[in-house]
Amino acid sequence: MNTDHKRLAYLFRRYFSQTVTAEEEQELMDLISRDGHTEELKALMDEAWATYKTDMPLFSPGQSDAMLHRIMQEKENGEETAVRSRKGEGKRIRWLRAAAVAALLILPAAGGFILWQRARNPLKTPVASRTMPPGDDIAPGSNKAVLVLANGTSIPLDSSGNGLLTRQGSTRVLKLRGGQLAYEAQGEKRKASDEVSFNTLTTPPGGEYQVVLPDNSKVWLNAASSLRFPTAFTTGKREVELTGEAYFEVAEDKDRPFEVKVNDMHVKVLGTHFNVMAYGDESSVKTTLLEGGVKVSQGETEALLKPGQQADLDKSARHIRIRKADMEEVMAWKEGLFHFDGDDLPSIMRKIARWYDMEVSYEEGLPAGHFTGVISRDNNLAQVLKVLELSGIHFSIEGRTIRVKQ
Repeated sequence: MNTDHKRLAYLFRRYFSQTVTAEEEQELMDLISRDGHTEELKALMDEAWATYKTDMPLFSPGQSDAMLHRIMQEKENGEETAVRSRKGEGKRIRWLRAAAVAALLILPAAGGFILWQRARNPLKTPVASRTMPPGDDIAPGSNKAVLVLANGTSIPLDSSGNGLLTRQGSTRVLKLRGGQLAYEAQGEKRKASDEVSFNTLTTPPGGEYQVVLPDNSKVWLNAASSLRFPTAFTTGKREVELTGEAYFEVAEDKDRPFEVKVNDMHVKVLGTHFNVMAYGDESSVKTTLLEGGVKVSQGETEALLKPGQQADLDKSARHIRIRKADMEEVMAWKEGLFHFDGDDLPSIMRKIARWYDMEVSYEEGLPAGHFTGVISRDNNLAQVLKVLELSGIHFSIEGRTIRVKQ
């Protein structure tokens, strides 16, 4: 690491911890304005996120807005020189640095956000990010789900009290604190000939929930998802059906394999931890293995996964591709985060729409570019869109629709 990079790292950490002096702050801005620090700055931002603590001193919204305005103003003041670049790259690189610093400034106040625009085409000149009126804002998702019993009875879990919800044969169905549903088998082990009921747990857009199945396997459901499962596992295998996305921690039972059915695809496991993403509006079904081993099959095609691998089933080609998984990105939703890693805007907006229960409308076609970033899912919608606007894309909220304009 050369002298400039060492100094940049020192000043960056001082700024992030809010111990920087006025002179050091100006020196940091001067270093960022130079060429050659883009990758170093990104690495520092990644480090800042990894060590971020919720109990650290936070900037007030007013302070963040003031600092953001200053960065944007400095960008605009320096743009004339950059525009003279023959290849047009000067303006883009200068904006990348400005966006990175602005994202840093918002990081503590917005619950942790790191944004990086990697579009190859020059970006349009952005305007300073604005704060949307409170009436336009949308709260984030929460623990919301509906349990549909075998007889068709619906139980809205977010409005039901904790404790015993119902009994189904020898199984007690309980609502626990913290957004959790649990099935407890009572008495002796059921026989294979006993009648088994099937329940369905459904999360709406803007909802998530956890269920402990009768075999003590744990399942976390993401927004706009559903899980169909028996009230007791009595046969030679444990089978559930999934739509949407869920993370599984399967209780070990060598005599009864666990199987997740997603349309005509099957994920077969014993004792393991894995995530399945199978939304209808996505082009593929992704199964990611954290621990143990699973076999993914579709028709005559099957694949064995090792920990750290992801099976990507293309819905149109019916082809399974195995690749190394980005675990932070896969598990972000369960940890209360959005995680973007080279995502295009439509992919990002699908995630946002599910969590905030919104529709998305593109008024001028799909903006080009790829984004990398992390942000807390606890933020209101306006806070998320405010930072995304740093890329030069503009948003407005009209009822339950997010309108996107380049």
